[in-house]
Amino acid sequence: MLLLVVLMAGISLVWTPYDPLNVVADKLLRPSGQHWLGTDRLGYDVMSVIMAGSRTTLTVGCIAVVVAALIGVPYGILCGMSASGMGRWLMRWNDVMQAFPPLLLAIVFTAALGQSSVTAAFALGLGASPAFARVTRSVTKQIMGREYVLASRAAGRGNLFIASRHVLPNIRGTIIVQLSVNFAVAVLAEAGLSYLGLGTPAPQPSWGRLLRDSSAVIYSNWLLVLIPGIAIAWTVLAFNLLGDGLRDYLDPRLEGQS
Repeated sequence: MLLLVVLMAGISLVWTPYDPLNVVADKLLRPSGQHWLGTDRLGYDVMSVIMAGSRTTLTVGCIAVVVAALIGVPYGILCGMSASGMGRWLMRWNDVMQAFPPLLLAIVFTAALGQSSVTAAFALGLGASPAFARVTRSVTKQIMGREYVLASRAAGRGNLFIASRHVLPNIRGTIIVQLSVNFAVAVLAEAGLSYLGLGTPAPQPSWGRLLRDSSAVIYSNWLLVLIPGIAIAWTVLAFNLLGDGLRDYLDPRLEGQS
């Protein structure tokens, strides 16, 4: 499932049936040999917009999860390795940050910095970082009680050595799973922002904006709403299934790593 989305995004770099940034035909044409999925209410070729929109979706998802991991993982390790009092205090601050929904942060960032897919991606990543921190802290706390970590402490090894040598290698599976699951969340959030008119700006192709523009003709041309909806649901489901598969594969291995 995921391979199909990635393949479509790759192909759209070099070829789309029509220019997704320009009006190419009459409005609301039905699917035909000339326009495989028809045209939308503005005259854009839907197939071209779907193909090019997959790049936007994957780009926003990648930026969001990388930002979330770069902030959340080090913070979670710090919380997990800190003394109990300091660790609890740091997690309370994390709880405060987690109280703000990523979608709300994205709306605030868009209002402050202007509408762009990159701004939305960074805001979504910042909003997702507390979840990364919480999961990372939980796994780090478990690792800190293992014999090889206690032996390293007895040998006089510092926290930086323990974090890089013992903690990070043993939490990489958990991080990979989190990346996959949060990618799906970012895809859905980006579509929601674009649907609200706060995500990817026109004329850059976006599944969420295509869904919003098509909703005005849902009763006369329901296919226009169905197509971007299927694309969004397909991608979210693909990343969720990938996360479940990675969890099943990696979790049993995590227990025996050292």
